[in-house]
Amino acid sequence: MSAVKPVNQKAWFLILPVIVCVAFSAILPLMTVVNYSVQDIISPTRRVFVGTDWFKAVMRDDDLQDALVRQITYSLAVLVVEVPLGIALALSMPAKGWRASMVLVIVAISLLIPWNVVGTIWQIFGRADIGLLGASLAGLGIDYNYTGSSRDAWLTVLVMDVWHWTPLVALLCYAGLRAIPDAYYQAARIDGASKLAVLRYIQLPKLRGVLMIAVLLRFMDSFMIYTEPFVLTGGGPGNATTFLSQYLTQKAVGQFDLGPAAAFSLIYFLIILLLCFILYNWMLRVGTQDKTEGGHE
Repeated sequence: MSAVKPVNQKAWFLILPVIVCVAFSAILPLMTVVNYSVQDIISPTRRVFVGTDWFKAVMRDDDLQDALVRQITYSLAVLVVEVPLGIALALSMPAKGWRASMVLVIVAISLLIPWNVVGTIWQIFGRADIGLLGASLAGLGIDYNYTGSSRDAWLTVLVMDVWHWTPLVALLCYAGLRAIPDAYYQAARIDGASKLAVLRYIQLPKLRGVLMIAVLLRFMDSFMIYTEPFVLTGGGPGNATTFLSQYLTQKAVGQFDLGPAAAFSLIYFLIILLLCFILYNWMLRVGTQDKTEGGHE
């Protein structure tokens, strides 16, 4: 009878640096925000405990509710446009050879551009006097003004995000497509399956995990968008492109209401977690149903 080998607990020291980094970058700031959210900070030396008053005040804020509806609408529009477009782009990219390498580099270029530079590029691009987009639309007789029209500003921010982040979805889908074994395609050719049937029954099911990652990444990132619309429109005209992150910044920095801003940031954090949880579970349920139906067939 062999003796049980003792467990080496020293392995936990390998993750100690990670725990320290997470503590300083996430846990301690979160505790600070929680502390601010239950206090009225009158001065650096004077604070009054208010409990949940700031949370109640924030939840009754009409501007916050409008910003939340605007943010959810924008994030859903981003997913509706970028995911199908990314899949289509990945399907059209060459699979092998130097063309594949060249296309991958070209597609990934927009991902290398910083967020503030993206806003500046589209700020110039949309101007009617010097911008290619603005001048072209003006030449076609289309009234386009992203600084004066709420509709034009919202659409410009959406198109800018699509241009910037669709390549991420495309690259993820491209990697997923390349991981599908050739045996599936050979069986499809023998059965005489059309391209649409291959997409429906082979490619999309095999891309489910990749698409789940892409959807969650794009949803979380679009829900926290700040720099691009701030540089492009400043949140205007009016509040047309004032999303939740900009509303939070106005509270914390512009008005210096640290208590309400801290309460709102916690609510903002919980909203993102809740929506991602719902979206993740919905996608898992859809995938389970597809597998069950496929097994019955």
